[in-house]
Amino acid sequence: MAKASGFFTPSLRTKIQPSIGVSRSGFCLSEGIFKRVVCSSSIESAGTHVSSSQSRIPKLVNKGCKLVGCGSEVPSLSVSNDDLAKIVDTSDEWISVRTGIRNRRVISGKENLRNLAVEAAKKALKMANVEPDDLDLILLCTSTPEDIFGDAPKVQRELGCTKSQLAHDITAACSGFVLGLFSASCYIKGGGFRNVLVIGADVMSRFVDWTNRGTCILFGDAAGAVACDAEEDGLLSFDLHSDGEGARHLGAPINDNENGSVLEFPPNRSSYACVQMNGKEVFRFAVRCVPQSIESALEKAGLTASNIDWLLLHQANQRIIDAVATRLEFPPEKVISNLANYGNTSAASIPLALDEAVRSGKVKPGHTIVAAGFGAGLTWGSAVIRWG
Repeated sequence: MAKASGFFTPSLRTKIQPSIGVSRSGFCLSEGIFKRVVCSSSIESAGTHVSSSQSRIPKLVNKGCKLVGCGSEVPSLSVSNDDLAKIVDTSDEWISVRTGIRNRRVISGKENLRNLAVEAAKKALKMANVEPDDLDLILLCTSTPEDIFGDAPKVQRELGCTKSQLAHDITAACSGFVLGLFSASCYIKGGGFRNVLVIGADVMSRFVDWTNRGTCILFGDAAGAVACDAEEDGLLSFDLHSDGEGARHLGAPINDNENGSVLEFPPNRSSYACVQMNGKEVFRFAVRCVPQSIESALEKAGLTASNIDWLLLHQANQRIIDAVATRLEFPPEKVISNLANYGNTSAASIPLALDEAVRSGKVKPGHTIVAAGFGAGLTWGSAVIRWG
């Protein structure tokens, strides 16, 4: 099987950079470095002492990690390619031929990332028959939070949780949801957690230059969620990578010209630039690295492409989806895509597409899915999943 290497820098290919993976037997690094980490702690605040023996986190046991529920939420406002043609020099044909996108959803009025995430989470918990207070952990995968310090605790509050479960954000843009699944698996298999909620949500519309037809045509807003529990294993393997050498091709950095020099005090208030992307280089990266990662994840799971029911890629561009499917010899009827209706929703794209496929009856209990996320960082990763 091919192995993913560095992005563009030849020297990176000579370094020892073990890929991270989880196989059915538990945690592993390709060099066998990591076996198991167990942490305990005591927390004391407001006159209350909670020792490790009293914590909600149970003792470490050997568990699986299974997806038992999913949900999604999109904004009410739909923006078509024809709508965009009124504000930038483009057309429905130009956009759809190059990207496969025809519509996208964009937040409006009182909609925001947090209420999208909460609604998606509620649907996933309902399908899983899990109450909010039965959760041990909430992971919010987003690069566009309402609060720079993180939104997961606020999502926890709005879900009605009352038992101070751990909740935190994960930032990895379009790879975020796959990293969230990996984190959920780690918490359950190695940390003794039982019920974990993983949410992928982004509102990219806030960071798009709506006068730049190269980027504004691509992105939409959405949220998707899955509920995981400690039953038989449904997360069979992972393959995860990052390469900062490629970060120059996709990002939304702080505007340097708004920061005062190091000699000035106080510094100027900073803000983030709109999404900046070198489309050609991102395409080359995706069609080269993603198939390699998927092959590696399948090898770790002891499976081949013929064992997979569905290929579910981050919904970035239909040309990328088609190119990866062709390289892996997946027939079009085994590829899940809803890109035409929603555009690139970053961390939400995989759980949004999964939820639609499950609720439509396309994905059924027992089906095996290989999912892959890729994007800013640059980061990329794959997961082999057995649904339900």
